[in-house]
Amino acid sequence: MKETKEKYAIQAVDHALDVLEQLAGSKAELGLSELSRELDLHKNNIFRILATLKARGYVEQNKNTDSYRLGVRALELGKAFLSHTGLIRVASDEIERLCSSVNETVYLGIMREAQVFYIEDAESSQPLRVASRVGTRMSPLCTAIGKVFLAFYDGPTREQVIEANDFTSYTPNTLVDPAAFEAQLERIRKLGYAIDDEEKDLGVKCVAAPIFNYEGQVVGGVSISGPVTRMDQEAIESTFAPQVKQTCATISRLIGHTGEGTP
Repeated sequence: MKETKEKYAIQAVDHALDVLEQLAGSKAELGLSELSRELDLHKNNIFRILATLKARGYVEQNKNTDSYRLGVRALELGKAFLSHTGLIRVASDEIERLCSSVNETVYLGIMREAQVFYIEDAESSQPLRVASRVGTRMSPLCTAIGKVFLAFYDGPTREQVIEANDFTSYTPNTLVDPAAFEAQLERIRKLGYAIDDEEKDLGVKCVAAPIFNYEGQVVGGVSISGPVTRMDQEAIESTFAPQVKQTCATISRLIGHTGEGTP
């Protein structure tokens, strides 16, 4: 008789993972009472779980509010998984080279659970630069990396990701009209790169290109992010877009893509 997975589940471990997943949600920090309410677990159980996770570095406690957030060990564990997939290992040197060339912050991102996850970066040495986004996730509808994913996804996957997100107006520049957004994706497919024109944060522009695997599927993206004062349209077209496209083409070749059928 086939055994079910539930038979082998350890309840304490299951509850600890529930706590970690809750802390990985949209709120940066959660209190003991809030976690107890959301997970329908007694406060004593939650407290013991948090104490264990805190001792191991998987959660941290804000001394001012007593609320809890994910700890650095959670990030390290996630990065260990991602490094084992090979993409970070292959792309790291290339994004460092790109950062040195353009002297703006460069990000490597992937799509998971219909969100863009920033998994690696190379920071600009300039005093005015974009703060690191590594470890964060954002909507694909207003980010350059997200838009290159959506532009080069197949139709059903694209529709699924779009439906999982809301067209939220973060700034006056954010596209919230689905028809206009689809038209923009068509232009991205032709150009081979996408622009975040202050659509998530005012004062910040990004330009991104896709990374393709050996099957021609988009599996990652690289973006250059910087202040609008240094990333005008002329600079994007003459410098940033060509260089980020070349970097992504190099990474794609390194993971087995032949380059056929891409801009």
